[in-house]
Amino acid sequence: MPDTTDRRILRHLFADPSQPNSALAERAAVTQASLWRRMDRMKNTGVLRAIETRIDWRALGWEVEVSLRFTLDKTEPRAFDEFIAAARAVPEVIEIQTFLGSVDLRLSVIARDMAHWQQIYRDSILTLPHVADSDALMLVSTIKDAAELPL
Repeated sequence: MPDTTDRRILRHLFADPSQPNSALAERAAVTQASLWRRMDRMKNTGVLRAIETRIDWRALGWEVEVSLRFTLDKTEPRAFDEFIAAARAVPEVIEIQTFLGSVDLRLSVIARDMAHWQQIYRDSILTLPHVADSDALMLVSTIKDAAELPL
């Protein structure tokens, strides 16, 4: 379990993941050697999985994001596997999540504009297998997008 120092390191890491380790060690009030050992331990125990780059799709010209919720026809034993395989093959699908409850899966899909979204919807989404019901939510704005916990 992370101690107070580990949580301090994580808070500063979340604040600026691109900072060099020397700056992170200074901000977290630990030596660079201690920082390295603690980060290595947190990686080995699964607390830290990766330090990753987040892409702003809108800055690259992908203006439309749609969240699609699906309920699958569960009379087919391979429905989940076949649906997920087909969804993974759609390049514009950037996230696939599964759920318990009335919704089985959620896809996040990006498109350059509404015409591109219509093409993706007709050519790729409507052809996904074993769909019993679906619902689409178009992203208007993101108010909060935070992965950090109150450490």
